[in-house]
Formats: sequence, structure tokens, C-alpha cells
Amino acid sequence: MMKFKEVTNYLVAFFIIISLNFLLPRLMPGDPLTAIYGEEAMIQMTPELKARLVERFALDRPLTGQFGAYLLSLLKGDLGYSYFYNAPVINVILGTLPWTFLLVGTAIVISTIIGTILGMESGWRRGKKIDRAILAGTMFLDGLPDFFLGMVLLILFGVILEIFPLAGAMTPYAGYAGITLVLDVLKHLVLPAAALTLVNLPGAYLLARNSIVTTLGEAFILTARAKGLKDGVVRYRHAGRNSLLPVITHTGMQVGRMLTGALFIETVFSYSGLGLLIQKALQTRDYPLLQGIFLVITVFVLVSNFFVDILYNKIDPRLKSCTLNTGKKLNQTI
Repeated sequence: MMKFKEVTNYLVAFFIIISLNFLLPRLMPGDPLTAIYGEEAMIQMTPELKARLVERFALDRPLTGQFGAYLLSLLKGDLGYSYFYNAPVINVILGTLPWTFLLVGTAIVISTIIGTILGMESGWRRGKKIDRAILAGTMFLDGLPDFFLGMVLLILFGVILEIFPLAGAMTPYAGYAGITLVLDVLKHLVLPAAALTLVNLPGAYLLARNSIVTTLGEAFILTARAKGLKDGVVRYRHAGRNSLLPVITHTGMQVGRMLTGALFIETVFSYSGLGLLIQKALQTRDYPLLQGIFLVITVFVLVSNFFVDILYNKIDPRLKSCTLNTGKKLNQTI
């Protein structure tokens, strides 16, 4: 189980994030309402609408009262109102969030699995031709920007070969249903997921490779080999399990980077996720929508790191035993 201190750290980080999200518009020069909605939107607003917004954001109260109203709104799921989409921000975000989750989740799973397997095989054959070839290939991929690789795949497989669609998350107005709809969604997912996977694969590969190389000199590996166990058993069951720990930690920490990369990839492929939504919000200067998106992304990164910490404690029982032993020693000392 996670320590109380670790949970408290996440709660403090979350409180700081929502506090900054509340304070930044109000610290800007001028009227807070203008900072939230922008000058263009304020020009088009009627006095009645301005009065309702002032009441909704509690701008006629002191700063503490405004913050209390803001927290109450968050508890109700109210992230503000998008004047461009003429809908609550939370509804607009929920309409695109599943597509981003599908893209990022697919890329995380595939890049972690392939990167870990390649790292194990490469580390096991350290110094051989296959190790050097895989290492050189991953280093090349690691130097490519997300959007550049996306454009290369789009031009090659979408424009030249015409194998995959050029844009969108599904074919509009096609009326597909059932398995046909699933296949259509997967066909649109292939290129953006491949771009995001290839860019993030080197991280998992390098960690797994380095872990295998380090673990091969450990005593329990030598013992396993002395028992006459097969190479595959030693590589995956004994050395491989230890290499998973840093890979899992890396995966949790990479969620934020993958989300950022997904925003660029979604823009390149016009994929109907948060990236395309941010682009439209920037073009229309829909500040409440931008604030809501950034808050949701930040909270998602915190939650993913929180669950990675829990999973890390489950996979590595040494952490738990270490904590228990420390507690026993402290009790004995007292």
C-alpha cells in the first residue's frame, strides 16, 4: 500500500494545480471576466450576459469567496462555459476525450510491450550485430519529432500508397455500425497510433536493455544458469521481471509527454481528440475551454502517476518488505 505521505503529496499537487488555474486569469491586468473570455467575446456580450457571468464566477465577491465558488463548481463538474461551442466546457471535452484516450492508450501499450521485448532481446545479446542494429534504429527514432514522423507516415501511407485515411477518427456520415464501425475506427487509428508509438518506443527499449545488462551480473541469474534453466526462462522469468520495474515507472512518467505528443499528432491527422480541440480553441480564443482542457490533462497525468506508484508497489514486494522491516526496527528501538 502507498504511504500516507505519498497520497498527501498528490493531493497537495492537485490543490496547487486548481489554485493556479483559478488565480492566473485573475492575476492578469484588467477585468477578470475579460481575462477569462477575451476582449473579442466581451465586445459581443450583452450587459445581461455579463451580469450573469459575474454572478456565476462570483466576481462581485472577495477573492476567497470567488475561490470557494470555484471549488464548488469543480465538485459539480462545472469547468465553465464555451461561448464558441455554446455548451458547457465539460460536455465539449467529454465529446473528444475518448478519442485521445484511445490513441494514447494504444500507443502506451504497444510501445511498452514492443520496447520491453526488444530491450530484453538486445540486452541479452549485448555487443552482437542484432543489438547494434536495434540500438541504432531506436536512437534514430528517438531523434525524430512527433509531428515530423506523423507527416512522413501520412504522406507515405495516406497520400502515396493510399492505404489508410488521411484525416479524422472515423468516416463521417457513413452510417457504419457494429464490426464495420470498429474496423473503420481502427483503420483511422493506425497511422496516428503508429507515429506516437514509434516516437515513444526508444524510452522503454533503452530502460529494458540497460536493466537486463545490469541484471545479468547478479547472483540469482548466475544461480539460475547453474541450475541448467533454459535461456528463455532466465531471460524473461528471472531477468525480465526485474527489468519491468523501471519500465513501468518510465511509462507512468511518460504519460504527460505522450499526451503532449498526441496533441501534435492529432493536429497532423485531424484526429478528433483534445489536440484538435485545443487548436480550435486557440483559433477562436475560447479561453474557458483551454483552461478546462489543460486542467483535465494535468489531473489525468497526476492520476496515472498515482496508479503507477500503486502498481510499482504491487510488482516489487521488496518495497513493502522494506517498509515493514523498517517499521519493526523502529518499534524495537522505541
